[in-house]
Amino acid sequence: MRILALDSSGLVAGVAVAYADEKEEQLVAEYTVNFKKTHSQTLLPMLDEVAKMTELDMESIDAIAVAAGPGSFTGLRIGSATAKGLGLALNKPLVAVPTLEGLAYNLCGAADIVCPIMDARRGQVYAGIYEFHKNKLIVLEDQMAIAIEELGRKLLDYDRRIIFLGDGVPVFREVLAEQLLKGRDISFAPCNMNRQRAASVAALAICYYRDGKIESALEHVPEYLRVSQAEREQKERQEQQKRMRDGL
Repeated sequence: MRILALDSSGLVAGVAVAYADEKEEQLVAEYTVNFKKTHSQTLLPMLDEVAKMTELDMESIDAIAVAAGPGSFTGLRIGSATAKGLGLALNKPLVAVPTLEGLAYNLCGAADIVCPIMDARRGQVYAGIYEFHKNKLIVLEDQMAIAIEELGRKLLDYDRRIIFLGDGVPVFREVLAEQLLKGRDISFAPCNMNRQRAASVAALAICYYRDGKIESALEHVPEYLRVSQAEREQKERQEQQKRMRDGL
């Protein structure tokens, strides 16, 4: 089995290739960029470089994995469009890996509760709550858009050490440690594990592919969890115009 994985759901852009057979799973290549460039500038050149360096015949891949959301609306659209385009051109299935499950898989094997958080603005995060059992990812709370205070209340129900990771950590670390979960046993993942990694998307996609969790390129749509700021503003304008008309 050969999996090509893409992740542009957050600030990080990543491409990875992983192989698997009955004996072992192997990460062949991973290219990650966390810098001030748009994913439209980086993702395809990264994919091209990985293919060249690994002498990858694109026809030989079995599936294309993509971080399917939630996350940056623009980033998700770029990743989704790239995966769909490849899937259609190569006639290959897609494996849609929920972004937060991919993030949690960075800490595969951890004995603690794993809570990835992504900054969703307006005091909210995209978050999920997970644990591992014999390296299998177990979903305790599925990914959600939630106020950071409500997430803190949910986490109080878990009487175990909690590890946080994701781009929401720099924004909410102090709030979590000093207010919401003060006195609780919490920690934060190191820099090599605290952001999206296409390698984790690829590894988790191997599990999902084996379980038959695939879809066609035509079927795939990103999981946004909530409407974009532009859509919210449009709805607010429409409601305001309706109120004005009703007032007349």
